Amino acid sequence: MSTARTLATATRVLRQLRHDPRSIALMILVPCVMLFLLRYVFDGSPQTFDSIGASLLGIFPLITMFLVASIATLRERTSGTLERLLAMPLAKGDLIGGYALAFGLVAVVQSLLATGLALWVLGLDVIGSPWLLLLVALLDALLGTALGLFVSAFAASEFQAVQFMPAVIFPQLLLCGLFIQREKMQPVLEGISNVLPMSYAVDAMTQVLGHPDATADFTRDVLIVAACAVLVLALGAATLRRRTA
Repeated sequence: MSTARTLATATRVLRQLRHDPRSIALMILVPCVMLFLLRYVFDGSPQTFDSIGASLLGIFPLITMFLVASIATLRERTSGTLERLLAMPLAKGDLIGGYALAFGLVAVVQSLLATGLALWVLGLDVIGSPWLLLLVALLDALLGTALGLFVSAFAASEFQAVQFMPAVIFPQLLLCGLFIQREKMQPVLEGISNVLPMSYAVDAMTQVLGHPDATADFTRDVLIVAACAVLVLALGAATLRRRTA
């Protein structure tokens, strides 16, 4: 990998995103809108918003970044741009790293806005540091980006990329512990949830919700989410290939 080529790829992706206001709105504004709606859905029960708002603060960015990253990368492939780039002396790691860096910068803005909205506008009550909350939200957004880049290699159209969402995201959403504690699930489902990265993202948010400082469990959960993002990015680089000889 080359730092210069990775940065050049990230710059090109950011320039393309600048001319796509719908994608920018999806990535930056939709998580904020969803949190706003959630707050007033539970307007009569603020404690319910406090109990699940922190978890959803990490889940919403993950979902939106998954959608945008998978569709944007697939669009590059179907338009022939990715094909031309792979014909150049450009390592696969440079391409994946550039995409991850570009979307990661957007994820920083997204996480800052969503976290600020939840804490200082919607009144989300957490005991832990807002910076820890921001860290988890950012890692979740990066994980969503990594998953989106990975699944785009297996889709032939944008419609198929969207179809991966029920297969990749929804099972994690159901088993992550958001609706019921994972220890109370059927043992097989609990075992599956223990290997899904979203479960540890929710656990990390729960630690911030109830502890003033970073705990050992929080550190473990954050490291697992980060490791999963790096692993999925590596798999994305491994599966990146030209479609023609």
